[in-house]
Amino acid sequence: MATLLLMRHAKSDYPDGVVDHERPLAPRGVREAALAGDWIRANAPGIDAVLCSTATRTRQTLARTGIDAPTEYVEKIYDAVPGTVIGEINDVVSRFGTQPDTVLVVGHEPAMSSVALGLDDGANVAVAEEISQKFPTSAIAVLRFDGPWDELALGGAQLVTFHVPR
Repeated sequence: MATLLLMRHAKSDYPDGVVDHERPLAPRGVREAALAGDWIRANAPGIDAVLCSTATRTRQTLARTGIDAPTEYVEKIYDAVPGTVIGEINDVVSRFGTQPDTVLVVGHEPAMSSVALGLDDGANVAVAEEISQKFPTSAIAVLRFDGPWDELALGGAQLVTFHVPR
């Protein structure tokens, strides 16, 4: 079984004169990103590959999690539609040169919730309902599926859990 973690960046700040792509984490975001990293290490150890948006807040979120895995910073994940994110996930083998068991994607809303719900096979209604209500900053959706990454498609994964570190 392959495991996919979809994480929304931690709480960001809104400094005057800073364009959206360059917004940094707020103090709360710094704290919650570290909590997210603790949760990931306890519940999904062994991250093999990370796809991260190029935005400052996503890069800082990843750094604060303390997750140390091969990472690709992908411009397309910033301000992406769900199909673009899924396309980047489908490409992990060519990006990293291996078939990773566990992939973490650090991105933005509304793409992260849309990808989670789009990939969901419908078996875990309670988790899907929680995600559809709100996908807060630092939240993590965990999905599992059988098969290679390049075949992951809509409805092809089981939504396992959803965690909001606070």
